Amino acid sequence: MFVRDFAEAKAFYSQCLGLTVEAADEEHGFCMFDTGAAKLIVEAVGNEDKEGQELVGRFTGLSFPVEDIQSTHRQLCAVGVKFSGAPEQQYWGGWLATFKDPSGNGLQLVQEPAQ
Repeated sequence: MFVRDFAEAKAFYSQCLGLTVEAADEEHGFCMFDTGAAKLIVEAVGNEDKEGQELVGRFTGLSFPVEDIQSTHRQLCAVGVKFSGAPEQQYWGGWLATFKDPSGNGLQLVQEPAQ
């Protein structure tokens, strides 16, 4: 995922979302987070990189699974995470809540339907 401000993004993903930093190269604006089943790689794009700037601030399609979306939503709102709205139940029975990182990249929380 591409971001404009590396330090801000690293703080957001580690402190707000609570992801563990596995590797980081601050000089080159690169960081890898452990999300459980996958790795999230965050890379800073300089202002002079016009093509790279087009990759910042888009919906990513990345979803973070949670057990209790209502509680997680409240906790993240309390630490300043900006959601587009409250969690919504989907036609397939699960719940989604969309939020943005400081660079405007769109991500989601997802709660699977009850069995």
